[in-house]
Amino acid sequence: MTDTVRVDADGVVDVGLTALMAAAARAIEASRPDALARDTFAEHFVRAAPACAGWPRRPEDVPDAEADPLWGRLARFFALRTRVFDDFLLSGAAAGSRQVVLLGAGLDTRAHRLPWPDDCVVFEIDREQVLAFKQSVLDSLGAAPRAERVAVAADLREDWIGALVAAGFDPARPSVWLAEGLLPYLPPAAEREVLATVHAHSGPGSALGCEVKHGVDPAGQRDYPIYAAARERAGIDLLALFSAEPRPDSAAELAARGWATSVHSPFDFTRRHGRGPQPAEHDALAANRWILATRPPVRPPARHRLDG
Repeated sequence: MTDTVRVDADGVVDVGLTALMAAAARAIEASRPDALARDTFAEHFVRAAPACAGWPRRPEDVPDAEADPLWGRLARFFALRTRVFDDFLLSGAAAGSRQVVLLGAGLDTRAHRLPWPDDCVVFEIDREQVLAFKQSVLDSLGAAPRAERVAVAADLREDWIGALVAAGFDPARPSVWLAEGLLPYLPPAAEREVLATVHAHSGPGSALGCEVKHGVDPAGQRDYPIYAAARERAGIDLLALFSAEPRPDSAAELAARGWATSVHSPFDFTRRHGRGPQPAEHDALAANRWILATRPPVRPPARHRLDG
């Protein structure tokens, strides 16, 4: 999975570089006057990880601005993705869902920074080490969540739904689910299993936002600017992390289960918001798709008027 934190035998925290790269991107975005999303906690995760020494945390730290493939263009992509899914989650809560489930939550701080309804519960699922690192940084800042936050220590390759239900999640109620930056790193069978589990535990009126990626070619795309910059400047070989097996059509599979789905490229939202990454030659972002899906609520049967 993409957002991972590990602790070695000596107790030294090893924060997954992809999680920190996304946090650095959110930190850069937070200082922009036209920020798409403001995560004021993000830079503190980057500061807390020695592996990120020298990484930018402000726009002025990126000399080539958005022309920089890593800390400009890819960072703006992460910011746009954050904004899109922020809006989606809040829309689901506004529609009545009071359970929010973040799958592979990583260094996500939505429980702390979004304006949730008073009775909303945010469940964050990730491995224990991930949650512990994040909590230690948040505690050092005296940060308080803006909704009830329930950390669920579980590996998504194991019985995570059992741990979620044991933590108080009610599958019969409508929920908003998010798999952000997760599914492209899973084998196809695991992607199908995650979405099947979500479907089986989603009450009517639930919603799901997720990111998928198609057309990854590790052999032919190594010189794409984003992949090359991440590998050479941040030490992250993104192509090695993606599964190159043929991907499932998750939008179609959700639709077949009765979900109303819409599929978007990042550039759809660049146009909507007036800022964000634009299409480019040799574009690593062109394969990304964001699926926004809802499970229709159960409507009461129509009552027929009897005359006479």
